[in-house]
Amino acid sequence: MTRSEIAELRYAVGQLRQCVTALRSHYGDASTVRRLENDLERLSIDTDEFETAPPPVSPASKQETIYVPDSKSDEAAWMGAQDEGLGFHSRPRTK
Repeated sequence: MTRSEIAELRYAVGQLRQCVTALRSHYGDASTVRRLENDLERLSIDTDEFETAPPPVSPASKQETIYVPDSKSDEAAWMGAQDEGLGFHSRPRTK
């Protein structure tokens, strides 16, 4: 994570802090507000930890591309298959 990304994260946490402060002034000591404050505190702690000791960078995982042919598939493979969720459990398949 670059310095600018960390600065952006800190800015977002600051914006959240302003929102939670506004909620606190409007709703008082509600349990949901307290939970949001706890979550915000955790985000702040995690941001500090990430900045001082970032985790090791994981190698980019290479995703295998699966090509699906455009040609028509064998319809016989689907004969007798159930159309789950459609409510047509024993209807014959059409071509």
